[in-house]
Amino acid sequence: MNILIVDDDRIDRETIVRALSRSDILCNITQVDMVDRALEVLAHTAFDVVLLDYNLPQRNGIELLIELKSMPAKENTVVIMMSTSKEDKLAISSINAGAQDFLVKTEINAFRLQRAIANAQVRASLEKELLRSHQRTKELAERDNLTGLANRYYFDESLCHEIKKQQREQSNLALLLIDLDYFKFVNDNYGHDIGDQLLIAVTKRITSCLRGSELFARLGGDEFAITLTNLESAFSASNVAKRIIESLQKPFEIGSHIISSGASIGIALCPSDSTNVKELFKYADIAMYRSKSDGRNQFCFFEAKMQEIFLENFLIENQLRHALTNNDFYLLYQPVISSKSGKIIGVEALIRFDIEGLSQRPDIFIPVAEKSRLIIDIGRWVITEAVKQLSAWQGKQGSTLTMSINLSSIQLTDEGLIEHIKSTLIAHHIDASQIEFELTETALLVEQENSTKMIHNISHLGCKISLDDFGTGFSSISHLHRFPINTVKVDKSLMPSALPKDNTKPFLTGLVVMIQSLELDVIAEGIETEIDLNLCLKLGVNKMQGYYFDKPLSVNELENRYF
Repeated sequence: MNILIVDDDRIDRETIVRALSRSDILCNITQVDMVDRALEVLAHTAFDVVLLDYNLPQRNGIELLIELKSMPAKENTVVIMMSTSKEDKLAISSINAGAQDFLVKTEINAFRLQRAIANAQVRASLEKELLRSHQRTKELAERDNLTGLANRYYFDESLCHEIKKQQREQSNLALLLIDLDYFKFVNDNYGHDIGDQLLIAVTKRITSCLRGSELFARLGGDEFAITLTNLESAFSASNVAKRIIESLQKPFEIGSHIISSGASIGIALCPSDSTNVKELFKYADIAMYRSKSDGRNQFCFFEAKMQEIFLENFLIENQLRHALTNNDFYLLYQPVISSKSGKIIGVEALIRFDIEGLSQRPDIFIPVAEKSRLIIDIGRWVITEAVKQLSAWQGKQGSTLTMSINLSSIQLTDEGLIEHIKSTLIAHHIDASQIEFELTETALLVEQENSTKMIHNISHLGCKISLDDFGTGFSSISHLHRFPINTVKVDKSLMPSALPKDNTKPFLTGLVVMIQSLELDVIAEGIETEIDLNLCLKLGVNKMQGYYFDKPLSVNELENRYF
């Protein structure tokens, strides 16, 4: 048996080799450390099994799986994905992408590896037989029985014909792959009959977005494809994708159920991306995966840099999962200073984590955490740690500090957030009025009905609500009326040290006067210089925060300086 190990970690490779040597498997082992080298080896060597690390440099394991799916000569190759993560979602996504099994690295031993290989080979054999049976069935007809659309076999044949025609006429073509978001949830919760009716309803909506000259097919399950021909530019394909996404915004009435169903769309262009059918499908598939990872219900074009970005985001996401599992996050606390007393009256909790001793930039890892929805678990961790620390300060110092905690728009969709806040406050004996949750105005613009309800529920607990970054492009006075805002944080970009002097005073003065007239507290962020400080004191700003006083500090640093 020929086995290929694809893993960039030498120690992990050695562990796998030892496990294989202790098993009953007689094998020849080849080792590589990245996807491109694996493809080079696969091009001239037949392998029975590929043991594939999910997290690889430059390109990840999912991308190699997509490549292997497009190689008919490798249809007998079994792939077992490996990762340090125990996340069920990671295992499911690997299986969905084409792996026959998934192993957690820390659980690998001779017995588990031998059993996994045996099971994967049986599964691959069954999959192959099922695929052959499915292909024979597909070829009996050109139409999908449920939706009446073209089926996969007919679509593939037609796409080949259209590409040849495009090459003769030197025109442009686009392939759109459409995958319904959370369709498995519908099947699991409402049954397959409702799921089938939803597919029919979705087909009608998408059809209404087309002119009739496009080829529209159901590839299987909840995956659809559209071929757009004679395009003047990529802009035409984006218009169709936008119309499809917009058409699915309105919920579907299926029997007595109201069901929402968005779509993630990947777009590949011919000839700019490829003139090969299988490559075009592969690139559209990669683009569709990216649209899902970016938050779903959107479309994405395949681009040359997409693989690099795809890898970077997955790498950061895996680092966040690892940090969450291993409790590697920590909090720093930036002091909030009273304008009247000049003393510390509160702190803002700011999350950090390090990789190999280097602190990671929040402006890079927080957006990835939000897109992957890891921010929900991370956010709960922040709330717990911040409240616990406030309780510790009260016990040691008799402190009356307030604690400011940032919330993102994604956290406002967490149905368990209110109960988590409530139980955490009770567990650590903290009065709700000592906790202030900071929201940016962008959070108020997303899913406004749900956001409004969640924000009011937080306020009803007794916690304070602070509006962060006020004075930037999204600022709206209406938000100060519609939401139970207690405090407004004036953005640091409005301080004299950040703006030309001539523009600073009248603008900042008017803003502060307006906020004060609404009887709201004002915090000035970004106090960097004495000029910033003096202007804010003159305007009667309640509280101040910035590097003039202190940067974000560790617990020990804060206690040494202020307690």
